[in-house]
Amino acid sequence: MTSLFLFWSVFVHYSFFTHIEVLSAVTFSRHGGASEAPYHSRNVGLHVGDDEALVLQNRAWIKEELGLARLVSARQVHGDSILNVDWLPGADEEHADHDALMTNIPELGLMIQQADCQAVMLYDPEHRAVANIHSGWRGSVANIIAKTVAAMIAAYGTKPANLFAAISPSLGPCCGEFVNYRQELPPAFHGYQTQPNHFDFWAISRDQLRDTGVRSEQIEIAGRCTVCDGNYFSYRRDKVTGRFASVIGIVSP
Repeated sequence: MTSLFLFWSVFVHYSFFTHIEVLSAVTFSRHGGASEAPYHSRNVGLHVGDDEALVLQNRAWIKEELGLARLVSARQVHGDSILNVDWLPGADEEHADHDALMTNIPELGLMIQQADCQAVMLYDPEHRAVANIHSGWRGSVANIIAKTVAAMIAAYGTKPANLFAAISPSLGPCCGEFVNYRQELPPAFHGYQTQPNHFDFWAISRDQLRDTGVRSEQIEIAGRCTVCDGNYFSYRRDKVTGRFASVIGIVSP
């Protein structure tokens, strides 16, 4: 389904998640931070060339706004490695070479950094567990979504039919051009073309979620293209740019 999220200059709050008192699940726009151009202003990426102190200030504001004690993030590599964060760190942590994070530890925010790729946020209400997935086209090809759901099943006993999922602002079918798609994308994806060489990765992620057993009515798609919408950082649009954040976490035991 298309999201009924609430949008302000800084937040995207997903309608499935807003009524859950124990949960924070938010996508931030590029606005409301301290960074200067071309990373203006809420850049959370430490690897893009921005001033580290400003990035850390932006991350600190996110924790404060969401009421979370710590943030855990990853230096994302467009792979399919999943980190189970089964501890509350003494300070914020960023781990190398992971593209999905999951936890059932309260007060801990899982942060995905974006500039066209999707964040796919999952919430298991039965076991109070969450996951956050960085899924670009390579992640879609690797089906990191299905692998993360399987990891939640193994770690927490998650039942996919109970999961709620949100697909963040990201590259839309309007701008998802892949001129080399026959070499890059598997034949199963070719039917998702919306026009020649353009693909709907929102629909691909929705169907990958459904194939794991997540119910269609529990999948929320923000439906905002980061290339078209200047409220978000976009690598395709700007090349030199920051990273915006999607964060999910349990805020109370």
